Formats: sequence, structure tokens, C-alpha cells
Amino acid sequence: MAQKTKYNMVKEKITEWITSGKVQPGEKIYSENELVKMFGVSRHTVRQAVGDLVHEGWLYREQGAGTFCSNKLLQPNVESEMISPIKSLNTNGKNIGVITTYISDYIFPSIIKGIESYLTAQGYSLTFACTDNDVEKEKQCLQTMLSRNIDGLIVEPTRSSNYNPNIHYYLQLEQNNIPYLMINQFYSQLMPPHIIMNDEHGGFIATEHLIKLGHEKIIGLFKTDDLQGVNRMQGFIRAFREHNLPFFPDMVITYTTEEKDNNLVEQLQQFFTTDDKPTAIVCYNDQLALQVLFMLRGIGLSVPEDVSIVGYDDSSLAEATDVKLTSVTHPKMDMGIEAAKWIVSAVEKRGSIEHSTIYEPELVVRNSTSALDKNQ
Repeated sequence: MAQKTKYNMVKEKITEWITSGKVQPGEKIYSENELVKMFGVSRHTVRQAVGDLVHEGWLYREQGAGTFCSNKLLQPNVESEMISPIKSLNTNGKNIGVITTYISDYIFPSIIKGIESYLTAQGYSLTFACTDNDVEKEKQCLQTMLSRNIDGLIVEPTRSSNYNPNIHYYLQLEQNNIPYLMINQFYSQLMPPHIIMNDEHGGFIATEHLIKLGHEKIIGLFKTDDLQGVNRMQGFIRAFREHNLPFFPDMVITYTTEEKDNNLVEQLQQFFTTDDKPTAIVCYNDQLALQVLFMLRGIGLSVPEDVSIVGYDDSSLAEATDVKLTSVTHPKMDMGIEAAKWIVSAVEKRGSIEHSTIYEPELVVRNSTSALDKNQ
């Protein structure tokens, strides 16, 4: 209980600095060592508190630079039901709409920061919105964007592996000669300009890494209402095929947006109650990998000694705990900047608007994976 109290104290104090304005958006917070000394707590407690605040969108990390205050207080209320979650920045120049599935946590602040940094430097105003990966909210966001007479739109698709009922809004954008670009994935029905990751290859290299370490009993956890997860799962399966490894029952566990907080981790936990336990896990993203890490600790297993874990996105969460996650890279800010450059070029009619970029992922190996102990 004392540990929980110290953790809450650190978390609440940093949140207080942000809400009171003591730490401004974009400003660097104290280092890990400084926070340890300031609060008289362990490094683990500080990492846990800061990691939670990063996850909740209060803070964001930049590799090699430190941890910074985000602009969470300036962001829209994403819980509103009848009004699209919209927030405008700047008031001069042409207006670009930006719609993402989420806006204030995980990798999205970095993507948005990339978009914002370029567009504002070019004198454009921005209107942000988020859908919470809900097609009805996406409809509201698109209606609002059209009503605001935006000059261009950058959008992350909602539930991209399913048919999208809002296609006609995108066709209306085309009819109105408003260029739009999709990031992270795209609706196959439209085949629009897009900037995406080669997620199939990402899933492949994550799995092949574990196979080369001697693991054969590998579980894959994938979100399937977004095309990213489907493609990562395809790469996972291809790695087994190419290395001539046998498949086994229930080696893939899938979930949707609604199911992610229900029994996914509990479902995985059941695999560790048998004699033939998995020795490695490939996770849809770093958020899920961290949940898996805490679950394994809770049942007395160590990472990577007992189980190896690979995450995806190489987010700030990959280094949020004492066990640093091996993870597949995601370009994040670079993707945001490139998307912003494309939309400016399209709005200003510089060249063709036909465009697609596919980033090739790489694997960042940290200490959540290790060679299989053949005595396991």
C-alpha cells in the first residue's frame, strides 16, 4: 500500500505542475534522477508514474532529449457524444483538418506534433478531431470538417479492416476538390493517397527475431478491426511458414476495439497454467506488451528469462519500465511531417496528388527478448 501511495503522490504532483501552468506545453520536466531525489522514492516508482502520464497524454518522450509536457489541456473533449471532438489551432491562412483515431495518448501526440510543426510554420491553421475508432464519431467529424470549409484533410481511418459506411463523405471531398490523405492505413474501397507502414513485414521481423532466438511456442496478440493488426498477424503467420515451424492451436489471439480491456490478458494467462507454456509473445503494440509484462510478473514469471515479449511502434512505453521492450519501429513524427508536406503541396496544386509512401519498419532489440533456455 505504501508503494501505491508514493506512486500516486508522484503522479498527482506532476499532474498538478501541468494543470497549474508551472510546466508549460513543450517544456521539459525534471529528469528521472531529479524526480527520485525530489520525492525520495525509487527509480521504479518514478518510471511507473511518468510512464502512466505518458500513456494518459500528459507527457511525451523524445528519444535522447527527455520527457516533455504535452498540450493535453488544449486538446478537445473526446468524450462528447453529440458534438464532434474538434479543436482549432491558429487563425490565419488556409485551414487543414486532421482526424485521428485517438489524439492524446500513445504514439498520436508525436504524429500530431509532426503535422502541426510543419503546417503552422507554413501559416496554415489546423482543426483537430478524433474518432475514438468509432465510425459514428468519424461521421460527426467529417460533417464538421465539411461545414468548416477545410482546404485539405489528413485522416487516420477508423476500423480500417471493415467496410466504412462514411465513404460518401470522402467522395464529397473529392467532388468539392478538397485533397485528402490517409495515414497509418487507408480504405481499400477508395484507394486514396496514403502514407503507411509495411505492417506485414513488421509482424514478420518481430516473429522471426524470436524464432532465431530458438522460440517455437510463440503466441501472437492482434487487433483485427484495424488493418494494421490484420497485416501484422499475416507477417506473424508468414514467419512460421518460412521457417517451417508447426502451427499449434490458439497460437493467435485476436480482439477488437471494444474487447481490448475485457478478458484479453486473462485469456492469455490461461496458456501459462499448462505444462506446455508459450516461451514468447508478439504483441499488436507496446501498450498491450506492457499489460502482458505486468500480467506475467503477477503470476511469478520473469521477462525475458521465462517469456520473451516483442512490442510494436517503438513508442515511449517501450522504455517506461525497468524491462525495456524489443519493439518494431514506427516513424511517428516523420510520418506527420511528410503528411503535412503532402497536403500543403496538394492544396497549393504543386504537382500530382497521386501519392503513396510505405515506410519499412526495423526491429529495435532491447532486453525483453532473449535466447530460449532449452531446459524450459
